[in-house]
Amino acid sequence: MNKDFPRIMTLLRKERKLSQKQVAADLEVTQALLSHYENGKRECGLDFLVRAADYYNVSVDYLLGRSPSVNGMTVTEQDLPESNIYEKYDGEMSGASTFFQKKLLTNSIEIIYSLLIKAKNSDLTKAVNSFMSLAVYRSFRMVYSAGKNNDENSFGIPAEKVSGLTSAAMSIEDVKARSAAVSGSEDDRITTARLEHDYSAQATALLSIVKNTEKTLGKF
Repeated sequence: MNKDFPRIMTLLRKERKLSQKQVAADLEVTQALLSHYENGKRECGLDFLVRAADYYNVSVDYLLGRSPSVNGMTVTEQDLPESNIYEKYDGEMSGASTFFQKKLLTNSIEIIYSLLIKAKNSDLTKAVNSFMSLAVYRSFRMVYSAGKNNDENSFGIPAEKVSGLTSAAMSIEDVKARSAAVSGSEDDRITTARLEHDYSAQATALLSIVKNTEKTLGKF
């Protein structure tokens, strides 16, 4: 049974502020059956899958979790706009792949900060800034420690304490961000459709990271 379909069906209905009763009537099924689909207790047939995709104006691939984009697009390096720090790479494929991942991240971060600016929530912005700074710091320490001749004395925090301290600090900032986000308004509501409308050239990068990260987390 597809694990993404129930989640996405529920998400689409709630994003559009529709009741199960209304959607069930529109899709010509009972409310009980729709509930089973949304809870993952029953698997729908092909006919219903196509009707649901048409009803929500999304692709079947999106409904099944095969694409992070509502129109079924999959991101490629050529689809993403150039970052102002992007460097051309003409070496082996492993290096090219690294720069592609960098483009995914840099484009995604641009969206996050654009949304923060629109939110006008200083406490949320501070928490996100701190969280990202900690992530960059931790990532740099990871790369730094890979060099055998790199001197760990360059840092005030011993290498053996970095992982624990940054994880604890990031958890604290996460709590702060969640607390600050409680004050958000209806105007702050984020949907896939809104992201793709407002950030047509970059949304696929962020949605791809969300999908790939959740796929990784699902293995734990």
